[in-house]
Amino acid sequence: MANDPFAQFKAMQREGWALFSPLATFTTPPAAALVEFAGVSAGQNVLDVACGTGVVAVTAARRGATVSGLDLSPVLLDDAHRNASVIGATIDFREGDVENLPYADASFDVVLSQFGHMFAPRPAVAIAEMLRVLKPGGRIAFSTWPPELMLGRVFALTGKYLPPPTGIAPPPQWGDPNIVRERLGDAVRDIEFTRDDMVVPALSPAHYRVQMELTAGPIIKLIQTLEGEPQKLAQFRAELEAIAAQYFAHNRVRQSFLITRAIKR
Repeated sequence: MANDPFAQFKAMQREGWALFSPLATFTTPPAAALVEFAGVSAGQNVLDVACGTGVVAVTAARRGATVSGLDLSPVLLDDAHRNASVIGATIDFREGDVENLPYADASFDVVLSQFGHMFAPRPAVAIAEMLRVLKPGGRIAFSTWPPELMLGRVFALTGKYLPPPTGIAPPPQWGDPNIVRERLGDAVRDIEFTRDDMVVPALSPAHYRVQMELTAGPIIKLIQTLEGEPQKLAQFRAELEAIAAQYFAHNRVRQSFLITRAIKR
């Protein structure tokens, strides 16, 4: 998008999320939950926004849908192409930005996003674009992290140590049903919610913290920023582990998420 005020921020996102692929295994079961809740069926045109390694896109393709996927990271899109090729699925993966979708109005029967569009800096712009490319009567569905639960709290902690640029909405706001209703507004009807869990194996909260430092874009950036402040870095790590410990049992960290579904008017 020309004169994008958040171009530099998005460039940092593109760099940070390039290391996400090892976490894709854990997002695979939640992808099935999202596709099921969205009611994806054979013959539909489906868009997976912020598709990452393509776990949602491939899941939808296996149902017989015609699928497109879009992501900021070309590195993740390489993995998405490989995942699709394993089952011989033809999926139109493109590098792009949810705030400026490269598709015509009313192109899709279903628009999906799993833990992706929530990182767009301007929620109003992102949701307007997602609804623009959705057909009237089509379904929009997305999975997000509630602010009061595991990952919502982790992102809030990260923001405390590394505040985002002015004007960027906190991603976990998308996990609050009241805010979701407000953002979707009168453009949709029949908003419904459900919840599910993503389980991440870890030998300890410290092991979980290390994994996040290697794969989660905002945390990767924070660790780089705090490299010259060892005391502050140690404090952040201790606080992250303390949060993880509250959701840790049987060598697993349980991360609950919200799924939203609505029909475009």
